[in-house]
Amino acid sequence: MAQEYRSDILERTLKTLHVAVDGVKASVIVNIDGLLVAAYPPGDEENPHENPTSSPQVAAMSATLIGLAERTLGRLAQGDLERLLMEGEDGVMVIYPAGRASVAVLVEKDARLSHVLFATKKAAREVAEILGY
Repeated sequence: MAQEYRSDILERTLKTLHVAVDGVKASVIVNIDGLLVAAYPPGDEENPHENPTSSPQVAAMSATLIGLAERTLGRLAQGDLERLLMEGEDGVMVIYPAGRASVAVLVEKDARLSHVLFATKKAAREVAEILGY
């Protein structure tokens, strides 16, 4: 029996999120240092607009946002960060902590946010478990 790589398991977790929830455009797993761990759909060097979230810059920004949110909540004595939600004119970005990593999901504006939040939280728990956090 062939051993499955952790990167393949993580990518499959993200793919499951895309299949389960309508409106998910792209998703990534980013470590605490801002390095890209996995992306779905996978990044394309030739066409960076295929999955804009899979760029190193977006990975670094996601980690920075999580760090700022955690420090802000700590400073305000509001407990641990549960999720970070940013709404724009054309879409929504949701970031959930996953141990020493995070799961960031780019969603269409008209997606059912309750489904996205539930599925992303579940995926973040799975990612934390896979990464041993």
